[in-house]
Amino acid sequence: MSIASDLLDIARKSGATLATAESCTGGMIAAAITDVAGSSDVFDRGFVTYSNAAKQEMLGVKGETLEAHGAVSEEVAAEMAKGALARSAATLAVSVTGIAGPGGSEHKPEGRVCFGLAWGDYVITETREFGAPGRDAVRKATVNHALRLMMSKLSPQ
Repeated sequence: MSIASDLLDIARKSGATLATAESCTGGMIAAAITDVAGSSDVFDRGFVTYSNAAKQEMLGVKGETLEAHGAVSEEVAAEMAKGALARSAATLAVSVTGIAGPGGSEHKPEGRVCFGLAWGDYVITETREFGAPGRDAVRKATVNHALRLMMSKLSPQ
């Protein structure tokens, strides 16, 4: 079983529907979910918003937020997740925005990814530092963490 299969099983049991808002992963989270046969009963849609303009147009991220905090920030991740939830039939949305590499800066290093998780009127955010193991490794780690975040929200405590 994959993490995505486990997520879909938990979502079915809880009656949840899912949406994704992705920047640095370019749709890989949605692909991981839809790689599982039967995912259409749980997965509503995915937004790939690589550019700042796409984040604003598709998800309603505010220009002021982008200007004040930059695209790789928990503030933008929160607005992305809330936007995906508002623009879909989903009950749970995850967002990711980060620097997969190569490159980065002193203030925003390679491997930094901000996550958002939105449901109802709630949103939580977190930042993970995956280091600089290379673009592919950062993106895969981001996908796995996003899937686990959704699972943790849907799993009975």
